[in-house]
Amino acid sequence: MTLQAGENVGSGTYRVMPNSELLSGSLCMSAIQPEHIELVRQWRNAQMDELRQSHPITPEEQEKFFKENVWPDKAVDKPAQILLAIKEGRRLIGYGGLVYINWEHRRAEVSFLLSEEVEALPDQRSQVFLDFLNSIKALSFVDLGLNRLTTETFAHRTRHIETLETAGFKREGTLREHIVMNGKYANSILHAVIASD
Repeated sequence: MTLQAGENVGSGTYRVMPNSELLSGSLCMSAIQPEHIELVRQWRNAQMDELRQSHPITPEEQEKFFKENVWPDKAVDKPAQILLAIKEGRRLIGYGGLVYINWEHRRAEVSFLLSEEVEALPDQRSQVFLDFLNSIKALSFVDLGLNRLTTETFAHRTRHIETLETAGFKREGTLREHIVMNGKYANSILHAVIASD
């Protein structure tokens, strides 16, 4: 990644993406930027029951994670992850992308999180998630040449699961009593979609 004078580390696009923006409906998705990460941290901390996150993230931990793991990936041909800001108009409403990318086996896991405000509106949330999934499938299968996308969803997230299946993801299994949530064991549901689906 080539930085211009005055530009922040982490600014810019992913070299591997042929288009700097993905457009779907009213959404615009582009590489996450330094000015987004504090909001992302707040959303993650507020929605820990939806994520594989065991403790609240501090601002310092967030900065360190992005500095060490996200910003360097923008400049390489085979990044380990591609994180995108999801905007409606100019307003940041979420983020998501591809994580644990395995270029040898051409697969990745899909990551997705919205602001609490959008999460509270089930119909809007489902539409945003569906638009995101369709865009991330096109990026993955057409632009990047990946073959398989996977997800892990906690079983209580039924609308999330419905939207995954509407977008063509197939349920591949259940990890029984995989997590402890509020002192009780809970299942995780595994889904995947492949390029030929």
